[in-house]
Amino acid sequence: MAQRTATVRTSALLDELVPVILDEGFLDLSMADVARRLRCSKSTLYGIAASKEQLLVTVVRTFFRGATDRVERAVAGAGTPMDRIGVYLEAISVELAPASPRFFADVDAFEPARVIYRDNTRAAARRVQELVQDAAPTADATFVGAVAGQVMESIHRGEIRAATGLDDSAAYRSLAELIVAGLSGDHESRHPRKRSR
Repeated sequence: MAQRTATVRTSALLDELVPVILDEGFLDLSMADVARRLRCSKSTLYGIAASKEQLLVTVVRTFFRGATDRVERAVAGAGTPMDRIGVYLEAISVELAPASPRFFADVDAFEPARVIYRDNTRAAARRVQELVQDAAPTADATFVGAVAGQVMESIHRGEIRAATGLDDSAAYRSLAELIVAGLSGDHESRHPRKRSR
């Protein structure tokens, strides 16, 4: 019973910490800062993770795990297979919207967090491939997934922001529009509508 209570408390603290980290970043926060924000003791935090670095990895993982679950729930509620592609990438956009430039800068500067973001980006590219295969079997899902993956990696590295001024959330939204428009055009060109006489 005590272990379950501790697990619930840990989960609640992580849920409270995620929005703080998304808004302010994490590299400049000390364990004392975090404890103050969460109104808990440093020993409570050290019960979650043995160091600030491990706590930050746990928080970043918690964010991406929660985001992935919410994105998949959104996809499950979508209509057609084509809708699911747009919903998937739009949902990623929504999840990334609260993340500040400072958060992304800190992720980029902190290798364990950078690896988590990269791995999630690659998993998202594989998921796009699956969704494309379901939505447009005649399209080259491997190619579309690979292109989406390249764009996602560019978003992650900050290249899209530098080139366009779009933050990560807006870039994912634009990627969704591009893929759905491209596949819709491909589907129509392969299956032209009958002309009325």
